[in-house]
Amino acid sequence: MTTPDSDKVFSGSIPKLYEQHLVPLIFQTYADDLAVRVASAPGTRVLEIAAGTGVLTRAMAARLPAGVEIVATDLNPAMLQEAQAIGAPRMIDWRHADAMDLPFADAGFDTVVCQFGVMFVPDKPKAFAEARRVLRPGGRFLFSVWGGLDVNDIARVVHHAVAALFPADPPAFLGRTPYAYFSHVAIARDLAAGGFSAAPSFDIVPARSQARSAADAAIGYVQGTPLRSEIEARDATRLAEATDAAARALIDAFGPGPIDAGIQAYVVTVAR
Repeated sequence: MTTPDSDKVFSGSIPKLYEQHLVPLIFQTYADDLAVRVASAPGTRVLEIAAGTGVLTRAMAARLPAGVEIVATDLNPAMLQEAQAIGAPRMIDWRHADAMDLPFADAGFDTVVCQFGVMFVPDKPKAFAEARRVLRPGGRFLFSVWGGLDVNDIARVVHHAVAALFPADPPAFLGRTPYAYFSHVAIARDLAAGGFSAAPSFDIVPARSQARSAADAAIGYVQGTPLRSEIEARDATRLAEATDAAARALIDAFGPGPIDAGIQAYVVTVAR
């Protein structure tokens, strides 16, 4: 399935809403987990691809030894600006960069890491080839991907609730992009096409997603992701309606008050 260009655009108010609502809801737990994995053998120079608002960057900055240089990149300037505004507990080299055309010399990093970003890349083998190119021999490429909507409960409920508002042309962002790239066979194939000869390892990482309220979770998914752009492209006046519909569906699914729901991801590791 071709990924529309709009699926990878995080701009306008999206970065702040993403950081405020989605980072604590679904990203922080996995950032902490991935930072531990990177810290097990970081080398002296780490490159992060698709850093977003910097949740993994901050987790690595707090955990990696002081002598390890961290370079954090993202395709979307607005996301990088949000990450820089939040800051990190140490110096970070922030760079605007496309994962398919990294502006770095060959073999310059010991570790390349990407949290929930590869799903948005149109040409995944090309991005994997770039990750391999900038890795030193013996270096590691680690990245995380979501499992499907069937194992990510809040996202599934929101996806169906918003789709029901537009039956003739349902917004499909969540099911099409962030929760669609998890096949081990497809990922291994794309890594091999990108030049990795070693077999990747896949670790399943289930966790819990906790929201203060249904409204908080609905705002995060509907207004803090490119799902917002899909809704506005159909009818810009219906964004609030879509957010309310998602919140009502979440209350129906999980009850009023705080939400505790299942989420699941995979961490993929492959050696250069």
